[in-house]
Amino acid sequence: MSVRIDDIEPVIVGPGCLRRDLPSTRDVRVWVVDMVPGSQWPSVDVHDTGEEVFVVSGELIEGEQRLGPGSYLFFPPGSRHQPRTETGVRLFGINLVAPASAR
Repeated sequence: MSVRIDDIEPVIVGPGCLRRDLPSTRDVRVWVVDMVPGSQWPSVDVHDTGEEVFVVSGELIEGEQRLGPGSYLFFPPGSRHQPRTETGVRLFGINLVAPASAR
């Protein structure tokens, strides 16, 4: 299966933050997030199963770190963060889906 990312209907996560869920298995979530310049993720993001992020374009700010295209981030299970951007950013991410018994 192939899709054009920009053809997938986005989900509005918060002001200036859009997520597009990509086809994947029931055990893994794969997604793309676009954040407009000056936006911040609307809440602290908590990772029960961890999260992996690749910066495709723009700049992501995590704490005091500024991460540009080609940057890879790994958030272990139990981690928390609240990303933001001054320039805008597109991220590609993957995380495991928690078993129904853990939700």
